[in-house]
Amino acid sequence: MKFHQIILLIALSVLTFSCVDTLTDYGLKVQPTTDQIQIGTDTFHLNTETDSVEYIYSKPDSFLLGDFFNVKYGSTRADILAQVNSMEGSNFTFPENAQPDSALVILYYKSWFGDGYSPFEVNIYQMNLNDSLVYSNSYRSNLDPLKYSDRSNLLGSGIFKAKDVSRKYSDSTALVIKLSDNFVTNFFNGRNYFTNEAKFLHFFRGMYITTNFGASTLLNVEQIDLEYYYHYTAKVSGVDKKISNMLIFPANTLVRQVNRFKHDNRPKVTSINDSVNWVASPANFQTRIVLPLNRIKDSIDKKIPAKNGVKQIVNKAILQVKATQVEDSTLSTPLVSYMLLIKETEVDNFFKKKELPADTSTVAVLSQIYASEIGTTGTYEYFYNYDVARIIANELKKNPTPQPVPMVLVPVEVVSSTSSTTGATTYSSVKQQQKMSAVVVRSGKVKDSKTGLKIKSEPMHLKLIYSGF
Repeated sequence: MKFHQIILLIALSVLTFSCVDTLTDYGLKVQPTTDQIQIGTDTFHLNTETDSVEYIYSKPDSFLLGDFFNVKYGSTRADILAQVNSMEGSNFTFPENAQPDSALVILYYKSWFGDGYSPFEVNIYQMNLNDSLVYSNSYRSNLDPLKYSDRSNLLGSGIFKAKDVSRKYSDSTALVIKLSDNFVTNFFNGRNYFTNEAKFLHFFRGMYITTNFGASTLLNVEQIDLEYYYHYTAKVSGVDKKISNMLIFPANTLVRQVNRFKHDNRPKVTSINDSVNWVASPANFQTRIVLPLNRIKDSIDKKIPAKNGVKQIVNKAILQVKATQVEDSTLSTPLVSYMLLIKETEVDNFFKKKELPADTSTVAVLSQIYASEIGTTGTYEYFYNYDVARIIANELKKNPTPQPVPMVLVPVEVVSSTSSTTGATTYSSVKQQQKMSAVVVRSGKVKDSKTGLKIKSEPMHLKLIYSGF
């Protein structure tokens, strides 16, 4: 829809509908009165830049594990620090004549990124007894694993290929790593701690899981279990029989896990062509977009002066972020599916408190990626749409002399549901993306038409519709 058509629809809605304005000086909806309503439009070019991301807050329900080198974005290395849950509440005790057999760590996954036939080695170390992850704490993804494991206690290792692994169950793919006999014995000696979580976590701090070589594969690990096998003798129908059994200690939501990310060989942001900006996960690059609140305020005041009781309203503020250099290769980094546009000062607070855009509409706006065919060419344009009217209105309400507001584009993963009656989508979880994804977007300084798409280049800009009555 053309911009002038949008303006016409807004004008028609002014004459047709009556709304209640929920803000005082700057609102989001038009409230018709008997007075003449003025409508203004403007387009603002934006200052944008690519910035490297040092960390995200890691509260994973799935994990990335491995190492992958990308010519454009550099290396991504992912390690896992994981506690496992004890048998607390089950009143479990070993039979008196129980004897230990073996122990395994199972890493379940259904997908991977990179080369499924390239070998890599997985090493599992026991975490130190003098340091422990605290369940109530939020941990940054750039934490130092050597604080929690000095690599002196290797529990087990194995060399694998993503497409050539054990299938423990018919519906899952898993890496199965046998733990050392020394661990099996020591773990059994601490069996009196198994029924108390606090004692258990003091006895066994957890595991540091990392890769030793290979730079072509990243696993999307969905579940981690420590399986412990033992046997005992019992009389069955008057006859002594050996009975084998197994305990599962899962890395679940009742204990703490952290995904550590490290980016070696990451290009400097100054080397990126300033006609584009980058967004890449996990914890790699983000794009900063500055909303020119001072210029917006001046524009509104010039066209619709706030005098003689005139009330200024921000109706729409559409920011379309357009993707470029879209790759079709099966080995290319997947496009970012969902991106959050959020005030830079609020990023840590938003994710640490597990907030949602619906509850923080004056702070953040969420968009999924959209695709639109260009005519009938079979070529598609990809973009993200943001209406930042509420953010702008709130900033103008708070400060009569507003300053530019830095926003950042953050790749996220979401959990959502769609109503079968209204078709409305509700988001129950928005987390910083911990899997591989990336997108190159047009910056505020597009200079040429080399976008990778057969469309005309244009710098990133904001289209504003406002009114007064």
